[in-house]
Amino acid sequence: MKTIILNGSPRKDWNTAKMLKEAQKGAESVGAETEYMDLYSLSFTGCRSCLACKRKNVERCKCFWKDDLSPIIDRIFSADSLIIGSPIYLGDVTSQVHALIERLHFCALSYDDYSNYFTDKVNVGIILTMNAPKAYYNIEYRKKAKEIEQWFKALNGKVDVYACCDTLQVTDYSKYNMAGFSEEHKKDVREKHFPEDLKNAFNMGVALGKE
Repeated sequence: MKTIILNGSPRKDWNTAKMLKEAQKGAESVGAETEYMDLYSLSFTGCRSCLACKRKNVERCKCFWKDDLSPIIDRIFSADSLIIGSPIYLGDVTSQVHALIERLHFCALSYDDYSNYFTDKVNVGIILTMNAPKAYYNIEYRKKAKEIEQWFKALNGKVDVYACCDTLQVTDYSKYNMAGFSEEHKKDVREKHFPEDLKNAFNMGVALGKE
């Protein structure tokens, strides 16, 4: 089993990354081969509309643009599972994750009949991290989470979304103009709830690593 793990956060060792690294441990604990990558360390853009993937007699489900993302798209299509994580910025996933989604979808989309060229199956786990508390997520962001889930159903597998809410943004709030947040509350949530979030991320990795 091969599991691709993509960090869609610019921070390489904070909430999203910690969750993804636990998911990686979970997948490896059941024997999956894993590959972990930070999207913000790569050089790429969204779809350039070059239409090379729509030419006649070319390989399908392949992005032909020459940058760091194209070979990762190849590896996603050949994997058994994908785990992708993103913080929520302005109510949505990061721009790097959006760019990946554009490229992944476009090269698998038929412009003859709008069917899906991709016929294999990749199961997907999506980890969303956010400053918003769980109650706000349930009211305002759950619909967006369903949209994100739908995007990845084009990979024909099962898609699970896990929301890690009310995250700790920095270790010392006194160094920042962030008076709208209670450091005491954030650290209390971190201590009481983040270990459970990490455990759930590990379990996601286990489930996807053996399916």
